[in-house]
Amino acid sequence: MKLLLHICCAPCSIMCIETLRNEGIEPVGFWDNLNIHPYTEYRSRKNCLVDYAKSIGLELILSGEYGLRPFVKAVAEDIDGRCVNCYRMRMDATAAYAEANGFTHICTTLFVSPYQNHELLRQVAEESARAHGVELLYRDFRPWFREGQNKARELELYMQKYCGCIFSEEDRYRKKKKKPAEVQS
Repeated sequence: MKLLLHICCAPCSIMCIETLRNEGIEPVGFWDNLNIHPYTEYRSRKNCLVDYAKSIGLELILSGEYGLRPFVKAVAEDIDGRCVNCYRMRMDATAAYAEANGFTHICTTLFVSPYQNHELLRQVAEESARAHGVELLYRDFRPWFREGQNKARELELYMQKYCGCIFSEEDRYRKKKKKPAEVQS
């Protein structure tokens, strides 16, 4: 098996990589996340991952560019339902790279997050893999989410506060803003 592991960020990758290595699978990391905004956030996550990959001896492929305009164009028709298009962009890029470079399987660190729509992500990843002639190596990494977050803090890795897209940042801000008003009523 030759596995290309899409990585959204270093903290989410910790337990995914550790779990796969414990199974005897050596993944190759793949960074392609045009959904992450603003640019300073994109750069912080990317640089943190590059440093972390070096520290654990993980081969890492950096693909794609910062992509505000392509991302917004892809999700503009349905901002509230944007996740499916976001998943599709990243899983298609991963599967296409895998197909073109001799990988047999893909997976994603997004499977570690309890905040993602896990079943939708799995469906999209399976479709992308099938369309590009590779297989999805499905793993539900969620049981190791908190452990991974704790290890990331111990390693003093950059820890983000939202999934990455500018709309999730907006959602996070709106939730914070509502809390004081809810307490007052």
